[in-house]
Amino acid sequence: MTSASTSDRTVGELLRGWRQRRRLSQLELAGGAGVSARHLSFLETGRARPSRDMVLHLAEQLDVPLRERNELLTAAGFAPAYARRGLDEPDMRTVRAALDLVLAAYEPFPAVVVDRAWDLVAANRAVPVLTAGVAPHLLEPPANVLRLSLHPDGMAPRILDLPQWRRHVLHRLAREADLTGDPGLGALHRELLALPGGLARTPPPNGIAVPLRVRSGDAVLSFLSTVTTFGTAVDLTAAELSIEAFLPADAATGEAVRAAVCAGSERAPASPPTG
Repeated sequence: MTSASTSDRTVGELLRGWRQRRRLSQLELAGGAGVSARHLSFLETGRARPSRDMVLHLAEQLDVPLRERNELLTAAGFAPAYARRGLDEPDMRTVRAALDLVLAAYEPFPAVVVDRAWDLVAANRAVPVLTAGVAPHLLEPPANVLRLSLHPDGMAPRILDLPQWRRHVLHRLAREADLTGDPGLGALHRELLALPGGLARTPPPNGIAVPLRVRSGDAVLSFLSTVTTFGTAVDLTAAELSIEAFLPADAATGEAVRAAVCAGSERAPASPPTG
């Protein structure tokens, strides 16, 4: 669901689309929202016009992303509720400072900030540990960290158990595409699915940290990947940012990464890592 695909749809049609995406009946949504199923039916068919508060209330019940909540409001004839500002704007200075602080705190271990499309926003000085040997064209802005990790010219040749990592990345991306309705994420999923590398048959891990093992010369570096999001953000830019960190899974990896970052501390920060 993007502005291009929703501009000619009514708020009722959009609400119905989100309800169906969440696999809820009208009765289930009405019960959760504390409204009658009849009134919800009228809203979806256009026989009744929702208030601004009702649009936001139903969007909250349906866990609609902030960007798409703005589209619901616009379709209902109201002004958007959530601003979208660039990180370089003065009002976002505190957000950027907080991101820089978190990235620095993860050092000497790699961490990146990405947007909803998984394009790189910022990275810390440890990222070259992961991106060594990656083709320059994959690092050109806007560098997509998922493409970078799975592309044959990217990290893929260095990733051990690549089919398992691919399954994890593609499973997560497919889920995000479904939850957000973002066709861009769907297109990215199809692109990455077509890349070589296979898919593991076992399901992706359900833990909070996902293992990633990469070759580094004659050594193997083992990381645990974690993703942090800003669930309480009311600005679109901040709400759509995530921080992915790669923490050492064993003492040997920790020592190797510390040494590599220390040795390269005089170089400028490099580009993004994986997804």
